[in-house]
Amino acid sequence: MSRGVLVSGNWKMHHNHFEAIELVQKLAALLRSSPPPKGREASVHPPFTSLRSVQTTVESDRVPVALGAQTCHSEDRGAFTGEVSAEFLAKLNVRYVIAGHSERRQHCGETDDLVRVKLDAIWRHGMVPILCVGETVEERAAGVASAFAKVRGQLEAALFGRPAATVAAMVIAYEPIWAIGTGENATPDDAGSMASFIRSVVVELAGKDAGAGVRLQYGGSVSPDNAGALLAERDVDGLLVGGASLDAERFSAILNA
Repeated sequence: MSRGVLVSGNWKMHHNHFEAIELVQKLAALLRSSPPPKGREASVHPPFTSLRSVQTTVESDRVPVALGAQTCHSEDRGAFTGEVSAEFLAKLNVRYVIAGHSERRQHCGETDDLVRVKLDAIWRHGMVPILCVGETVEERAAGVASAFAKVRGQLEAALFGRPAATVAAMVIAYEPIWAIGTGENATPDDAGSMASFIRSVVVELAGKDAGAGVRLQYGGSVSPDNAGALLAERDVDGLLVGGASLDAERFSAILNA
């Protein structure tokens, strides 16, 4: 079945709202002159302070990208200083929300249990989660079985007991932690092998329809040079792009790879 391709740009802690508007306007011009292949969708995930600016630019200029967020809190409201709820994001017409990115797991102490309730919040407000899973350099060095075991554990914690239709409509991003921002990247074979494994685990957890429907991204030092080969893998349905998404020309080239 054709699941469509989703290429997501995670801007991390880059671009104030002036820079964000400029980037989206440049991207809009590039996508108009060179539209992506049919069935490909783009999302951009700016910092919270730029979300409203990007939303108004996308909507007023009819830019063909979906608005995304980098994370959210698990509760809708409360005494959580500095946090942003999924409810607030939904009001800005955010469509995709990243959950469990390795940097938040590593630097912000996010556990599998916390990631699970964040998924609940994203679904509760009608948005689509991009669930991130992946192994460390130590786990990869211990062998493929170790990497598979780490990813299986993250998937089981997030998806056990979920309805098939809910899982089928989500996105799962495989991001080998050793390849994020390092210039190293998994080979297309590495990415394809892990994507196939992830799909098989989804089938175990939620059934064949969920496994057939869920979109799987690869993230980790994605560039215009390797995007085409990664997307050619049977079970890779998109890309989660970091540094290259901060440049409109490079992101457009990846989207058109």
